[in-house]
Amino acid sequence: MNAARAAIFALLMCWAFPAAADVAVPPLTGRVVDLTGTLSADDIAAQSQRLKDLQTRKGSQIAVLIVPTTQPETIEQYSIRVAEAWKIGRKKIDDGALLVIAKNDHKLRIEVGYGLEGALTDVTSRRIIDEVITPRFKSGDFTGGIAAGLTRIIGVIDGEPLPAPAPEASHGDDFYTWIGFFNPFNPFFIFGVFAVGGTLRRLLGRLVGSVATGVVIGGVAWYLSGSTILSGLLGGVISMLTFFADVLIAANQNYQHSHAGGGGWSGGSSSGSSWSSGSSSSSGSDSGFSGGGGSFGGGGASGSW
Repeated sequence: MNAARAAIFALLMCWAFPAAADVAVPPLTGRVVDLTGTLSADDIAAQSQRLKDLQTRKGSQIAVLIVPTTQPETIEQYSIRVAEAWKIGRKKIDDGALLVIAKNDHKLRIEVGYGLEGALTDVTSRRIIDEVITPRFKSGDFTGGIAAGLTRIIGVIDGEPLPAPAPEASHGDDFYTWIGFFNPFNPFFIFGVFAVGGTLRRLLGRLVGSVATGVVIGGVAWYLSGSTILSGLLGGVISMLTFFADVLIAANQNYQHSHAGGGGWSGGSSSGSSWSSGSSSSSGSDSGFSGGGGSFGGGGASGSW
């Protein structure tokens, strides 16, 4: 009995240790993920921008992953795990492609989503690897090999009739633009709030009119920005401001009388510009990139150098 238990335990350990040693799939932090330090920051930014332009133009997603090794797995086993975890490409269109490079193993693979298998075939993928990428890798030019390989892959995808990309929801730069509009120092916004609030308060009474004003302004904010959080917070604040409008107006008038030429509400109009300037600094970042839900079935090709 003890011998049988020992044998079973040994078999379980033999299975468990290799499984535990599998290389973990890294988080998808951008279109180009380099865990080896092979590419410079400028190289990563340049290739990421090209892939971002492709997604904007065609809707298709491409990602690049460079790891030291995939051992004990083969690159085929590892790359399909990455593809399934990252879900590159659009859901139900499956127009994603993944270039995985295991630098220390001298192995690479192009993993192709279901929707691109008719264009980026196994043969085409193998030719891109053999004719474009590996000759440069053999000479130590990893930056050039990746750039040239992506150029060929992008060219193939550009020639494929894919569904047009859906327009992006207005949560990015437009989000910050509308936050700037709803800035409490914006005179147009203040005028609109008091005009709507005053009308509703006269029609519905102070309490109900104030709540209705918050609902109206919050609804407009949601329609323009697409942000439920922004619209909810703004609606609540506006309801309170409208309810105490008499007190606020009196305080503002007193302030203006005591500070001739002080400008009252309009004194802080410049603060709204900080939102738009902040959006431009993040627009070039690739940190917000995520897979679109694409599926992979093992299509593509592998190679070595």
